[in-house]
Amino acid sequence: MTNAFFFSGRELTDEEIPSFPDLHHFTVRPGLSDPPQHCHRCGNTSNLSSHPCVRCGKRCTYCRNCIEMGKISSCTTLYRWIGPEPAHSKRAGMLHWSGTLSAGQKMASDNVLLAIQNRSEHTVWAVAGAGKTEVLFAGIAAALSNGKRVCIAAPRADVVRELAPRFEKVFPDTPPAALYGGSPDRNTYSPLVVSTTHQLFRFYEAFDVMIVDEVDAFPYTFDQSLQYAVQKARKKESALIYLTATPEPAWQAEIQAGSRDATLIPARYHRQPLPVPKMAWCGNWKKSIVPVPVLKWVKEKEKALVFYPHIDTMDKALPIFKEINLRIESVHAADPLRKEKVEAMRRGDIPILLTTTILERGVTFPGVDVAVVGSEDRVFTESALIQIAGRAGRSINYPTGDISFFHYGKTEAMVRAVKQINEMNALGKERGLLDS
Repeated sequence: MTNAFFFSGRELTDEEIPSFPDLHHFTVRPGLSDPPQHCHRCGNTSNLSSHPCVRCGKRCTYCRNCIEMGKISSCTTLYRWIGPEPAHSKRAGMLHWSGTLSAGQKMASDNVLLAIQNRSEHTVWAVAGAGKTEVLFAGIAAALSNGKRVCIAAPRADVVRELAPRFEKVFPDTPPAALYGGSPDRNTYSPLVVSTTHQLFRFYEAFDVMIVDEVDAFPYTFDQSLQYAVQKARKKESALIYLTATPEPAWQAEIQAGSRDATLIPARYHRQPLPVPKMAWCGNWKKSIVPVPVLKWVKEKEKALVFYPHIDTMDKALPIFKEINLRIESVHAADPLRKEKVEAMRRGDIPILLTTTILERGVTFPGVDVAVVGSEDRVFTESALIQIAGRAGRSINYPTGDISFFHYGKTEAMVRAVKQINEMNALGKERGLLDS
């Protein structure tokens, strides 16, 4: 029998319940609503289909939108726990962190704590590498100490795998459950959860504090069902904290107009300016694959990320780069060794890593330089280029870095990305948050 704590806050199909329990602590509802039909798990109303159902023997409508999480059809029942919630350990909110916050971080930390106490909404707009994670510590500690349940959600599994050990280190008495596809923690209960936004489909009014990291990242910004999942997983009376380095233009306008409650951190915690990308023409990179300027750049680097817009082009480029150093590797979203390669890069076993935009955010490699090949490609949006540039200069021991946008023609996205980085540096200097 699965520990009853596991079920707290979850809404699952019978196939997802590890050991089917006594139903007197559950309420049930159909997976799909009656006409007009919509999926109760993901909120989808349009991406539906039907088929002869082996389970019930009838022709069933099913949801195609969240089918990767398991099928929700007309005959599916969702089970929701209504039993008592588990009590937290007296040490649940103990914070084991001896660091100090910068002036910008301290302001954001105070505002996050206030939003959590008031069960309100707040946005933290902080440049990449500003130390957004540390801004959360005080608020999370207060929430856990008061018996509240906290979720930090992010669109990508890489970010979850990066964040979970950091929270486990500072909250060792409350090790977080890290939830993503294939996670070993999927049957674990914790009052502190670090989860992909997709995994929130399996929760219902579970969290007193919902924190959405990288709120501007794909696929969250383009997928209404993920935004639905966030709202479904938080309690009606709860705090909602958004973290972003590159808010969408509408949010930026709301923040600047004062209509969205927000804290802006325009400088990194180490008080050094953001490295500004250089634009370098490299000719028709699609034809040459590895243009001479890029090859020269890589030969001069000890540790670097080289971004390509497409997997096929990157795959063709890898053998050419391996002529420089056999330890150079490539990685992309479908790479089965993706996690291992990222760790090898972090250890220094891989000196140069070719990558798609999968590593544009959520990972930190101290002392890394960054190149973008074909930066005019439409996959490299303004926010993507800002995030990519944000991989360099993040460490206090390596606060600078070389960032080069290799292109076959400048785009508005490239120009705007450089402009925003320069504006943040100017604002950081104006606010006294930079030493130089």
